[in-house]
Amino acid sequence: MQKLVRQLGWFVAVGCCAAATHWLVVVAVVSASGLAPLAANILGWLVAFCVSFVGHYQLTFKHQRAPLAQAARRFFTVSALGFGVNELTYAWLLRATTLRYDVLLALILIAIAGMTFILGRFWAFRHKS
Repeated sequence: MQKLVRQLGWFVAVGCCAAATHWLVVVAVVSASGLAPLAANILGWLVAFCVSFVGHYQLTFKHQRAPLAQAARRFFTVSALGFGVNELTYAWLLRATTLRYDVLLALILIAIAGMTFILGRFWAFRHKS
């Protein structure tokens, strides 16, 4: 149980760093270049993926000892799935609500986190015996 609590703690810490990176990249790109939020969201995800993978591989799921290449491929799949849900939801909410784009993105990033933990723990970083 203590191992799971520690793992969840690292997941939250790494996830917050990755989500903050994602959000900051989107807001910076939109502010600096005027790029549309949905397009900037792709850049934010790609940068945040690097932060997320390194942090989860080195900290959150290190005890699972998955080979680096396997974990990278699998986690990219998990992350791409999460990003697909993120982008579709974001596009819909940008049109369907009057909430600011940055607030919507923060809410969506938080919602995707649970799926990422489950798929990361039980598939992406799992080492086959």
